[in-house]
Amino acid sequence: MIVYVLFILGFVFLILGANWLVNGASSIGTKLKIPQIVIGLTIVALGTSLPEMVINIFASYRGDTELAISNVLGSNIMNILFIVGISAVIYPIRILPGTTWREIPFSMFAALLLGFLAKDIFLWNADANELSRYDGLILLVFFIGFLIYSFKFVHEETVVVEAPSKHTPALKSVILILTGLVLLFLGGKWIVDGALAVSELLGIDQSETGLVIVASATSLPELVTSIVASLRKKADIAIGNAIGSCIFNIMLVLGISSVITPLPFYTAASIDLFMMILSTLLLFIFVFTLKGRKINRAEGVFMVVLYVAFLIYRMMG
Repeated sequence: MIVYVLFILGFVFLILGANWLVNGASSIGTKLKIPQIVIGLTIVALGTSLPEMVINIFASYRGDTELAISNVLGSNIMNILFIVGISAVIYPIRILPGTTWREIPFSMFAALLLGFLAKDIFLWNADANELSRYDGLILLVFFIGFLIYSFKFVHEETVVVEAPSKHTPALKSVILILTGLVLLFLGGKWIVDGALAVSELLGIDQSETGLVIVASATSLPELVTSIVASLRKKADIAIGNAIGSCIFNIMLVLGISSVITPLPFYTAASIDLFMMILSTLLLFIFVFTLKGRKINRAEGVFMVVLYVAFLIYRMMG
């Protein structure tokens, strides 16, 4: 029983730890006179993917590779179909230029790159599909390239990427960072332990636990942020964070995870990978080919229905 309590408590620790770490690091960065653009594009942006990263590091280190892959694929599918979709249902989203020309095209590229690297059987006549350590390094190289391009883009367009502006005493900032790290460690460990226990209890695969339960829980901060932003008619900013999180998840989280331990793709991974690419393509089509830089309520409803149908299909399958 205790493992299930810790499993739930782990998500609370993980989300709190990520927030405290980001706030403390951002405050220290401000005191060191690091430009707000740099803080926003690195520390703050990384915060949305910290929960997935911590879980994946634990899962990869322990060899629970199904959980590591399904966590990222599930988070990305939820980010795009459900979070963007539900936000558009609340209030139609007008996509910001930075998201239109940077995050969305690069998220499409990241999804296709992951599909290319994972299809070893089809492309190289290998014995199995997996993300090798070399694949992980390739993802990390492209991630660095994305960051460099983002800095250049922001500089040229003079777009301000906001970071927390609250002034926090240095000692408190250090305490936030250290406490955040401890909470992230405990939360990640408890979630991985609990996910395996839940899989055994319900008689389902690790991939289904990661895809539905773990991915949904780690995406809750983005969901809440996007809903609140939509109610305030400012969903465009939150959506940029959700799409940016997808890029971080693929290139940084899966990159680090596969460098730690090569990640063999589980049986249903092709379905999940296909759905992630399809959802990204769908977003790409809605933004670039229909009414242009806008996702309306009808499109949002379609995305949410597609997400629910996919989950039902995967759980029943």
